[in-house]
Amino acid sequence: MHHAKTLAAILVAATVAWAAPADAEDPALAIHVLDRLAFGPDAASLKAIRALGVDGWIDRQLDPASIPEPAMLTERLDRLETQRLDAVRLFETYGPPARTAGGADPSAVKAARQRARIIVREAAMGRLMRAVTSPRQLQEVMVDFWFNHFNVFARKGLDHLWVGDYENRAIRPFALGRFRDLLEATARHPAMLVYLDNWQNAAPGSPGAKGGSSGLNENYARELMELHTLGVDGGYVQADVIALARILTGWGIAPQGRAPSENGFFFNPRRHDFGDKRFLGRTIHGEGAAEIEQALDILATSPATARHISTELAQYFVADRPPPALVDRLTQRWLASGGDIRAVLTVLFASPEFRSPDDFGRKFKTPFEYVVSAVRAGGLDVSNFRPLLGTMARLGEPLYGCLAPDGYKNTRDAWLSPDALTVRISFAMALGAGRLPLNASLPAENAGAPEPPAPAMAPMPLDAGRLLALLQPTLSATTQEVVQGAPPSMKAALILGSPDFMTR
Repeated sequence: MHHAKTLAAILVAATVAWAAPADAEDPALAIHVLDRLAFGPDAASLKAIRALGVDGWIDRQLDPASIPEPAMLTERLDRLETQRLDAVRLFETYGPPARTAGGADPSAVKAARQRARIIVREAAMGRLMRAVTSPRQLQEVMVDFWFNHFNVFARKGLDHLWVGDYENRAIRPFALGRFRDLLEATARHPAMLVYLDNWQNAAPGSPGAKGGSSGLNENYARELMELHTLGVDGGYVQADVIALARILTGWGIAPQGRAPSENGFFFNPRRHDFGDKRFLGRTIHGEGAAEIEQALDILATSPATARHISTELAQYFVADRPPPALVDRLTQRWLASGGDIRAVLTVLFASPEFRSPDDFGRKFKTPFEYVVSAVRAGGLDVSNFRPLLGTMARLGEPLYGCLAPDGYKNTRDAWLSPDALTVRISFAMALGAGRLPLNASLPAENAGAPEPPAPAMAPMPLDAGRLLALLQPTLSATTQEVVQGAPPSMKAALILGSPDFMTR
């Protein structure tokens, strides 16, 4: 009863504190950097940042190829067989059965769908493995950022086949590169083309327009401007949406029997509108796929795009309400560098706004950030990710499960609620007490099946002293006092369930 009352008191205090945050303490800059550029501190990253210095560590993170991946991580990723297949092979191996004259066999369709569940499962495992253990932390943070920016929903059409390949081929390689390359990679991937329906986009009356794809589909064109580039106030009108949709006709996926141009992408000139278009004040002549490249150039180099994404970056790394002066400087750097993401982040991380103690610990962690940071802080070796995925789902952030094209939010208002706090504290209690079977071995053949009962294992509580030593600079005097006065079995749970650990 005493334990329950202690946690209840923490929950009430947390709710009040989060509703009206007090002045932030002044934690070490190293911990702040690890909270924002990584998924929280662990022993290895704190050791690295102390050895290199904050600026040296940041410089290295901006060049992830210079950071070797641990052999253990590489070996574990290599065991995820579906992660090694491209979109074409995934469709061939796990796609729906071929239609016959009598139509598709419902039982065969169901069996194929069940078999394909392993793809999303292994994609989620790969994401979590990297987020928890990769020393390339900034790259993984940016993968999370860009996936939400260019969100696709795994349960739309055949995207359950392609969501992992989309992350690995269209997002991760370009996360710190040039935005124009990232934009094109997402625009060409079948996961995006299916999610936002451009595979159905055809010139009305064209020979290639049949059935459900018998005309213009504006969905991708609209989101490409509103979310991916210019922003809702980016200066375009409905006529520009229609023009861009016309430009994008024929830009899709390979029909059965046709070889894809690359990784499932296919441009079909029979479905394209070859008329001239007026787009954002410019005339684009009917030239086929070259029109789309021209439109992407226009969008990627627009000042509106520079401001829209600079605002999003400042919101993610600095504050829910980004400082206007910082957004202005990031926008200028974006335009001067031609949309070089690394160059823009360099300005952001060196800015006084990012390094101001007033904003330390003011960003509320998303469910993904909270769960991953808890595992990293605990120094846990995870082989069974199902309890983590289940917790994120209960908190409203299932991986690859965001239906809306604008992805999951990263602001306090999106994730702070009494129900969510209850789930987080329950997770902290289970993790702190060692009751989650995170190192359980599950048969590979069950990877796509419904979750089995957790194997019975002896609890392995977290070392509260180790947690306290790692996180002490970010813990308030009140939290430290409560932890010190709690029974030993409750200390780790109180640290991970504290208001201080819920923020970054």
